[in-house]
Amino acid sequence: MADMKIPLEPPLHPGTKQPMTPQEMEAIFPMNLLEQEMSPERWIAIPEQVLEVLSLWRPTPLIRARRLEQALGTPAQIWFKNEGVSPPGSHKPNTSVAQAYFNKAAGVKRLATETGAGQWGSALSFACYHFGLKCQVYMVKVSYQQKPYRKSMMNLWQADVTPSPSTQTEAGRKILAQDPNCPGSLGMAISEAIEDTVTHKDTKYSLGSVLNHVLLHQTIIGLEAKEQFKKAGVKPDILIGCVGGGSNFAGFTFPFIGDNLTGKGNYRCLAIEPTACPSITRGDYRYDFGDTIGMTPLIKMYTLGHDFVPAGIHAGGLRYHGMAPLVSALTNAGAIEAQAKNQIPTFEAAVLFARTEGIIPAPETAHAIRAVIDEALKAKEEKTPKVIAFNCSGHGLLDLSAYDAYFSGQLQNYEYTPKK
Repeated sequence: MADMKIPLEPPLHPGTKQPMTPQEMEAIFPMNLLEQEMSPERWIAIPEQVLEVLSLWRPTPLIRARRLEQALGTPAQIWFKNEGVSPPGSHKPNTSVAQAYFNKAAGVKRLATETGAGQWGSALSFACYHFGLKCQVYMVKVSYQQKPYRKSMMNLWQADVTPSPSTQTEAGRKILAQDPNCPGSLGMAISEAIEDTVTHKDTKYSLGSVLNHVLLHQTIIGLEAKEQFKKAGVKPDILIGCVGGGSNFAGFTFPFIGDNLTGKGNYRCLAIEPTACPSITRGDYRYDFGDTIGMTPLIKMYTLGHDFVPAGIHAGGLRYHGMAPLVSALTNAGAIEAQAKNQIPTFEAAVLFARTEGIIPAPETAHAIRAVIDEALKAKEEKTPKVIAFNCSGHGLLDLSAYDAYFSGQLQNYEYTPKK
């Protein structure tokens, strides 16, 4: 935000459609996080209490995927930042720990949130347990059914988990009245979490992606990677991450994109999304609600429409109709390239990575791996020794049912079909 040539468009009030003040947003977020959300400062200090928890697993390793290189016969180097080593198994605790700390400091007793595949719900449950906060998670119903052990993990850290849409909120009841078998979506789960927040005085809302302060917390990934590449004497050419809301991609690439914006770097940054939910490659860049019911502020972003319900692909964390405003603005300005990948070739890439590197990637991360392999094969064809790096945003040890479906031939490709 400190280096963008064009400032972000402000969030708009869902009722008046006028720019929102921090005071108006304080109903759902504490002021200390709203200050980060709107801050133009380049550097914001990480509190010692947050660093203490992050030190359980950080710094995360930066690894060269030599066996994958050999299997592809590519002259390219392939590197990955392994965020799957965190206790909940993904990059998400980088922001959940910070958000839990700042909410606790603001006197909040309970956090409400949504989760798609369960990585964010697991991460917030973990963070809330560490800082003594109660946690309510609304989990997209199709993922709740596909990934039962995510619920077990959240329960382990004493969170309450509800499949969404549910009968616990007016928003959920309204959706179920229209479609009793609704599979749910992140937009619907967000509606339920926000309604929960505004109807409980001791509760604030916590979001695992999209917002500026979330992306800020995640940049610890890219900052570490820059130092690790320096120590290795390597300069990456291409940086790749999957995108649902945009947090792990931004966390990995923004420190490098910052160099691009200030003329210090020339990195190519690829954001990879599913063809079933291609918000950047097929969506419109405009103001839209972040949730399905229309309770959130309107934000300027790439969107497929807040009422869009994506197919039940196994990459639940990428089933979001919109995109982070910062990722959207940078893409619109040409600083980020976006690509969409289909489900079956994505799992083919995931299997090759697991067999060569020994790490079973989450279906979300597999989208990035698909793009990495495509770029490595292009380098082979062009005989150019590129250095390709990607963010391994989480492991897939709780996603093995998706791999079972792939091996049994039950997976299918999905293409986005716009409404007529």
